Amino acid sequence: MSDIKKDLGNSSGDYVHSVVRTGLSAIPIIGGGASELFSLLIAPPVSKRRDRWLVKVAEGIEELKEKIHEFDINSLAENEVFITTVLQASQIAIRNHQEEKLVALRNAVLNSAVGIDVEESIQLMFLSLIDTITPWHLRILKLFQNPSSWTIEHNKQFYSLGSPVELLESAFPELRGRRDFYDVIIKDLNTQGLIGIDSLHIMMTGSGVMAPRTTTFGNQFLTYISFPQ
Repeated sequence: MSDIKKDLGNSSGDYVHSVVRTGLSAIPIIGGGASELFSLLIAPPVSKRRDRWLVKVAEGIEELKEKIHEFDINSLAENEVFITTVLQASQIAIRNHQEEKLVALRNAVLNSAVGIDVEESIQLMFLSLIDTITPWHLRILKLFQNPSSWTIEHNKQFYSLGSPVELLESAFPELRGRRDFYDVIIKDLNTQGLIGIDSLHIMMTGSGVMAPRTTTFGNQFLTYISFPQ
């Protein structure tokens, strides 16, 4: 892994930075100031994001090699789906800083590397979803995939739940009183075909509250953004 970090120290990104900085300097009047602004405030963070992302992907590939003995890393150079996924995911990763989204993108790349049984067009749709949704979309989607398993995994216990909204606010106390916020997220997830409910404000039995709400499409998405099994 030290090799990739060394390579990133003097990569094509440095060339791009140099070209852009030179171009900005050539702009009359504002050129010099714009060039300095780019050098001080824009280029370094972008380069760091790119480098962290590439290291994250490389570490994931190394983990795959150790976990899946038949995994052939050399075949990736000829794997068009993998290459497309890397390019698409990299563009999205550089535009984001939230760790949950970066992990989802990395796992998408790794799943494409191992040849996950998901149609190419759907993989591209999933990448686009990662780009547009927020970490809260991901958290809430995972909760409603299997509330019973979620409560065990997170060592939580809920009592006397009468509606899915009570489940949500018990699972994430920081969302209490933020109905306008999470109602939009639920509608987003429903519109995107990821969950089969468009409102949490429905009274039901306790077993009904704890029933899974994700669709087949939603489960496929969650598998795609999880580390390959």
